[in-house]
Amino acid sequence: MAEENIATNQDICLAMLRDSDRDRYLACLLSPQDRRGALAALYAFNAELARIRDLVHEPLPGEVRMQYWRDLLEGGAHGSTAANPVAAALLTAIETHRLPRKTLVDMIEARTFDLYDDPMETRLSLEGYAGETASALIQLASLVLSPQDAARSADAAGHAGVAQAIAGLLLLMPLHRRRGQLYIPLQILSATGLDRDSFLAGKDRPRIAAAVEAFAGLGREHLAKARGAGPIAPAVFPAFLPATLAEPVLLKAQRRGAQLFDRPLQPPQWRRQLAMALAAARRKI
Repeated sequence: MAEENIATNQDICLAMLRDSDRDRYLACLLSPQDRRGALAALYAFNAELARIRDLVHEPLPGEVRMQYWRDLLEGGAHGSTAANPVAAALLTAIETHRLPRKTLVDMIEARTFDLYDDPMETRLSLEGYAGETASALIQLASLVLSPQDAARSADAAGHAGVAQAIAGLLLLMPLHRRRGQLYIPLQILSATGLDRDSFLAGKDRPRIAAAVEAFAGLGREHLAKARGAGPIAPAVFPAFLPATLAEPVLLKAQRRGAQLFDRPLQPPQWRRQLAMALAAARRKI
């Protein structure tokens, strides 16, 4: 019965990803079958954190939701974990694959930034945020796939995660702007003659284009470092599959500049699926 419950929870996580994060859903399907359940649990946990800002109107209810996950990981969960399939599947993945709980708690702490409208101050703070979210997720997925190979890909995971995070922030930039959120570091805005208010106002299109180009360029810089970090072991490469979609977004953002507020950057689903399938065959990010 316990094994049936585990399989059911993992299937629920996969179904959630199919609806909320198609790219990571496909990454699960392109991974070894005996690792899909744990990967789905990790990715569903990430999706749950990412959508909290969409579910709340004030930071405090978001903090409460974050605290639920923090308590779960620190052993102070309230109520039955079995009632939450994602929580149950995550704990199973942690136990089965000996995943570091602190890394997951740090991911929650970093995601707390999303609940507020404080600007990202520096490039270093952005890289820290990306490192504790997207990069950490790649490394955790690598531990699920092959703990023996995960350490050797840690440097590549760090840089690939930053590139992936920046691409994701570019995709969400129109939404963030409407909310008054700003993820482009003030350090980059200042270099292009902007501040937080002038960027969000959206009127100075040439300077906004320069800021977007610099932001996307930072993503490309990290992607180049990920590629230069050495070959990624085939066993852990599925953990990098979502990051292989970053480059087209970064390139398109550099070309469009301020026009990304008017036209979506996201390639169609069929093209993303094809790109991930080709990357899985070539094993190149």
